Amino acid sequence: MRRLLGLAAVVGVAVVAASPASATPRECRGLQVCVPVTGPWVAVHATSVQFLLSCPRGYIVGGTDAELSDRAIDVVFLGNQGSPVNPGITTSRDAVFVGTYVGREASAPTFRPHLGCVPAGGGGARVPTAAGVFPPGKPAVRHAKTLLVTLGIRRLTLGCASGERLVSGWHAIAFNTKAPPASDLVHGVTATQAIRGGHVVVSVQAAARALVQVGALCAGGR
Repeated sequence: MRRLLGLAAVVGVAVVAASPASATPRECRGLQVCVPVTGPWVAVHATSVQFLLSCPRGYIVGGTDAELSDRAIDVVFLGNQGSPVNPGITTSRDAVFVGTYVGREASAPTFRPHLGCVPAGGGGARVPTAAGVFPPGKPAVRHAKTLLVTLGIRRLTLGCASGERLVSGWHAIAFNTKAPPASDLVHGVTATQAIRGGHVVVSVQAAARALVQVGALCAGGR
């Protein structure tokens, strides 16, 4: 089984390129130098879904935004602990968006994540803590790969890098459409996930073209 040896950010850029024309107004608001990056429409099912989006090399996340097909979708992104809250401390090159549908019913809720990317710079130093306690660090790393699937059944596999240990995994189904995808398109692609032999294994059954992201949360990274 093939393992992903690079960081998740390396894979994310290969799938979603910077696209100034499709950016929404807010991901670059207040940023003097900003490269907008637009993701695909991510399907939100009964449980929360995660999707990793990355900035180009040499940039870090300075702003985020999202478009929703339904107002009842709650979207947040994962940030690191630290003070002050700003790029280089709270964020890095990639951001993991978490979408949850909190409405009563919807045919096919989706969201499209956006990043405003700024040139990378140094972060602030942490204040030493008392003996016996530790400041928040980075004991885990997220890896992800996003692949295009077409008609039929496909199995996608992702493992941790050498020296790391798999903690959990995630998967997401997304669509590279200009507008929110239609209900029949969203429901035309299904996936199931399992953990086998230290790998995240996602089985996809597709009746339409879609992007499928497989992610792994790994311990033991730097």
